[in-house]
Amino acid sequence: MPDKISIGIIGAGLMGHSLAQLFAGQGHAVWLYDTSETMLASAPERIRKNFRTFLELGLATDEDMERCLAGITLCSRLDEAVRDAGLIIEAVNEKLPLKQQIFAEVEGYVGPETLLCTNTSAISITSIAEALKGKERFLGTHFWNPPHIVPCVEVIKSEYTSDEVFETVYRFMKQAGKRPVKVLKDVPGFLGNRMQHALWREAASLLQAGIASAEDIDTVVKCGFGLRLAFIGPLETADLAGLDLTQDVQSYLLPFLETSPFPPAVMEDRIKEGKLGVKTGEGFHQWPQDKADRIIKQRDRVLLQISRLVGE
Repeated sequence: MPDKISIGIIGAGLMGHSLAQLFAGQGHAVWLYDTSETMLASAPERIRKNFRTFLELGLATDEDMERCLAGITLCSRLDEAVRDAGLIIEAVNEKLPLKQQIFAEVEGYVGPETLLCTNTSAISITSIAEALKGKERFLGTHFWNPPHIVPCVEVIKSEYTSDEVFETVYRFMKQAGKRPVKVLKDVPGFLGNRMQHALWREAASLLQAGIASAEDIDTVVKCGFGLRLAFIGPLETADLAGLDLTQDVQSYLLPFLETSPFPPAVMEDRIKEGKLGVKTGEGFHQWPQDKADRIIKQRDRVLLQISRLVGE
């Protein structure tokens, strides 16, 4: 794959506009598509907002921001966004039929050499590929929000993905400054979301049982074991503690952990009450708009600083 290519991004929402920023910032020509004119038109301003933290920390200049924006073409037609792309990344809603429909249409606009990626966070890559004729050139690239900051991207091989395509996309993500990991088997949730949702399930279970408040549950993660997770992974931590000690603890503890295959009632109850989180102003916590804006800004600053430290 050439050093600089054209990249088509399908979906200009939470992930899509950030992916456009990521790749345009690396000097690639980006074509950003969305069916919503409002979402598409607002993408440049949202990217400018993303840049503020970089500017404040001295990690980018105004010239970098303008160069990035100049490298992004907004498209209201899917064929226009994908026809010249060497790589396409889909970042639309997590609905299997929608993703299958989009890729079936995309395949009619591109040549056989164009590589096709989905940014799904949990849906089977193999299932999405069923809609394609050229299944071997399709794979998953699961970025983490916000993708213009968080280094990791899971590169996921479906049952059909060729080894050549898999390795090519892995190398490309590395060249783009990401920290790609190889997911060798297509399983629901891949790597990160399986571990993340196991944690979320246990957290909700503790809240539901009245063992601690939402604030204290979050605090023990942020100010306890979560502090080391950016530098030391769970298997490294087990090695450092000693596998014999880890086995002893797990032999006692694991039978007491939440194992339900269903989302917890404490979450369902809030959803019924219209308490969906930041978007409605309340979820497990209260979210006035100024607090949400402040948390997101602080999150981006901290993530950038942690990423720099871990990278060093």
